[in-house]
Amino acid sequence: MKRCHNFNAGPAVLPVPVLERIREEMLCLPGVGMSVLEISHRSKTFETILSETENRLRRLLNVPETHHILFLQGGASLQFSMVPLNFLTRDGVADYIVTGSWSEKAVEEARKIGRVNIAATTKEENYARIPNQSELRLDPQAAYVHFTSNNTIFGTQWPTEPEVGTTPLVCDASSDFLSRPLDVSKYALLYAGAQKNAGPAGVTIVIVREDWLERIPGGLPTMLDYRTHVKHRSLYNTPPVFAIYVVGLVLEYLEAQGGLAAVAAASAEKAGKLYAAIDSGSFYRGTAERNSRSLMNVCFRLPNPDLEAVFLREAAANGFEGLPGHRSVGGIRASLYNALPMESVLALIDFMRDFARRHA
Repeated sequence: MKRCHNFNAGPAVLPVPVLERIREEMLCLPGVGMSVLEISHRSKTFETILSETENRLRRLLNVPETHHILFLQGGASLQFSMVPLNFLTRDGVADYIVTGSWSEKAVEEARKIGRVNIAATTKEENYARIPNQSELRLDPQAAYVHFTSNNTIFGTQWPTEPEVGTTPLVCDASSDFLSRPLDVSKYALLYAGAQKNAGPAGVTIVIVREDWLERIPGGLPTMLDYRTHVKHRSLYNTPPVFAIYVVGLVLEYLEAQGGLAAVAAASAEKAGKLYAAIDSGSFYRGTAERNSRSLMNVCFRLPNPDLEAVFLREAAANGFEGLPGHRSVGGIRASLYNALPMESVLALIDFMRDFARRHA
């Protein structure tokens, strides 16, 4: 079977060498006698997988020893609740920078726990850009500042993290995690669903600073307390064994590609070529302001919705999958995650040029 050009926003494309490795080891892990789907999470085999995965991630991101790496479940959506449950008191306040639908959802959950200060939002501009540093209205008493580094629905991305002084910084990095080098030491907590760049759906990676754990109050439900998972090395309950195994293979692949600096350069090249095609005429129009454009999710429109429907039908017929924009906004969205080859981007550009020539 021929693989399609996979532009899905998540779960997303995985590296072919990783898929081939999974296929090779699916029936029986080397020297184990059974599949990774069958091994005990208490076995030495899985303990090795877990340790190697954590160590590879620590190397790739240069995670300092001051931070713990956790492999949890529930996606970023559970983290929307866990962060305030652990670090926001009823009489406290947290700063949230709102740049899209997912940060809106994070705010909804935080408000169930304590007060939220909207430090900045671009909602009135349909989230077409990232706020400037000068626009941030941070509360000096805030327990933390939360932001979403990349917005899959609107195609915007923070070029770097906001400056927040000594206030703990929390980031939902789900859709650009492992796409570029990151100074983890700046973060009190960072979380990401794996299903964009790190692996399959089912595991959420959390990186949390040790000294911040001291602020967690007693009496939280066991599974919602970060200290539970730190103490038990993500093994308090049965973890998503297969998903963690695949994350380990993806991390090994990224190391072989030259690490995150090489990955970032490839991402910039892929996005640059696609944005250049969009900007080359008036037929296609990018939805994000140029200085806020995402390198992961390229969102654009055609002259009218009817043409967009034709575009998507023809694209699907030509082997392009995952191009419809999110159902809440419509349009076109091409997700350019790490594993998407340049060949797919160039093929999409050729298709776009041909479509514009025939329909302009």
